Amino acid sequence: MKAVQVSKPGGNFEVVERPVPQPDRGQVRIKVEACGICHSDTLVKEGLLPGIQYPRVPGHEIAGRIDAVGPDVTLWKPGQRVGVGWHGGHCFICERCRSGDFMNCKVEKITAIHFDGGYAEYMIAPAEAVALMPADLPADEAAPLLCAGITVFNALRNSGARAGDLVAVQGIGGLGHLGIQYARQMGFRTVAIGRGGDKQALAKKLGAHTFIDTSGGAPAAALQKMGGARIVLATAPDSKSMSALVDGLAPNGTLMIVGADMASLTVTPLQLIGGRSSIRGWASGTAKDSQDALEFSALSGVRPMIERYPLERAAEAYDQMISGRARFRVVLTMG
Repeated sequence: MKAVQVSKPGGNFEVVERPVPQPDRGQVRIKVEACGICHSDTLVKEGLLPGIQYPRVPGHEIAGRIDAVGPDVTLWKPGQRVGVGWHGGHCFICERCRSGDFMNCKVEKITAIHFDGGYAEYMIAPAEAVALMPADLPADEAAPLLCAGITVFNALRNSGARAGDLVAVQGIGGLGHLGIQYARQMGFRTVAIGRGGDKQALAKKLGAHTFIDTSGGAPAAALQKMGGARIVLATAPDSKSMSALVDGLAPNGTLMIVGADMASLTVTPLQLIGGRSSIRGWASGTAKDSQDALEFSALSGVRPMIERYPLERAAEAYDQMISGRARFRVVLTMG
């Protein structure tokens, strides 16, 4: 099979020929049809997490079909359309797993970190990491939903907001353009927050009821004029911009963070105490969460805006993503 690998931290992408892998006990083999390129792929490319074994095939937004199953696999059968996301498996026996909190398994596996990912024509995944994909959802559109999509979908549906509540989405990028769509389809009064009036038309097209241009004034003040946000979904990885939105929350409001930035937030205790405000982070979800996100997207018409590249042009596709030029998700397609 053809695969794209990184041989060492900071190394280049290499197009190589590899033997087609065989599934072991509790595993399935997937014939990959599409794989999204995510900013988190930098963790593999640059070796930013300890313990990654090289050479490694990146990619954790995988859509395809079951091709073969290993011993003891009863749920999955060859031919089923499936996807695999960030969460690559769990142990079932640690205290967190026994409580049903598989995302915080003490030995959680991460796709493309602990085993090879989807920049390849075939990949192996643990059976518990696999999500069923709706028949009417094209693979290239499904792939980004298995990371960017599930992250914002799962954060919103676990945020505590109810239909009719004001939900603001900070950022209109890879995560944000999906967050706006999900928020609208979930019945929230949806506000998009971005910089520049040129983004207003796109925000409205995606489903935002209102657009706030941050270049025209403080977005927190604009939110308060609307009564305050029950939820601010922070998708753009800019801690300064996130911090500025705390004052835009309604009483009992939550700043829900899904965009990862290494810088510290700047928030005072008084800002949180006065309105009983809170700050919460959220990280993707399990395979069942991915399946829910795919099914909701198919039902409601939520779709990513994507740029397609063949597998052989993975290096070019990655550069398009990492440069910020992509509008809005980059997807590798096989065949």
